[in-house]
Amino acid sequence: MTTRTPLRLPSLKLIGIAAAAGIVAGAAAVYIKEAGSGNAGAAASAECAATKDVATRITPLLKGQVAAMVAASEPRRLSTVSFKDAGGKPMTLDDFAGKTVLFNLWATWCVPCREEMPALNALEKEMGGERFQVVPVNIDTGDDEKPKTFLSETGVDALMLYRDNTIEVFNSLKKEGLAFGLPVTLLIDGKGCLISAMNGPAAWDSEEAKALIKGAIGS
Repeated sequence: MTTRTPLRLPSLKLIGIAAAAGIVAGAAAVYIKEAGSGNAGAAASAECAATKDVATRITPLLKGQVAAMVAASEPRRLSTVSFKDAGGKPMTLDDFAGKTVLFNLWATWCVPCREEMPALNALEKEMGGERFQVVPVNIDTGDDEKPKTFLSETGVDALMLYRDNTIEVFNSLKKEGLAFGLPVTLLIDGKGCLISAMNGPAAWDSEEAKALIKGAIGS
């Protein structure tokens, strides 16, 4: 574990929360698989070739509150990521084409997720727009009542509610070697290519987080 204090919580308290939630956080490495073999793998690598430059560019920015983020050594498209909007419409990362996306998986029963949600909301308020968007996907089972209530009670007013009550999106990322627990956060470019990933909470309203996003979008 690092000694940083995400979300301004005492480090020992956050460590306890993370352990209870069964997540991998702090300095634990995130295993990011390389693109597949054969023609499909070659095509994916070619499609995300420019993303490798972005991953290299943001590597020096992975420090402080976002030190647990790991740059992808071989960026590739995450074609298996699917979820629904608040109206139940099926969505994929292609719906955000042209935008850099901070993709976050969370649940109301995940304490670290609940702690970092206001920071994600603040980041979206300050930096969200035509070039960047925070996309938090809730994976509670059942209907939308609990996540909607949580967002309302915590004053989260800048983030859209995206859902996957089948938890398939988490399982697909687990198969990719990207998800070990909650929260899971991926930084994805406008082509849907993975730039970097992390498991565990972070202070997304921190200066380090903002610098990371600016580095990813090239501003």
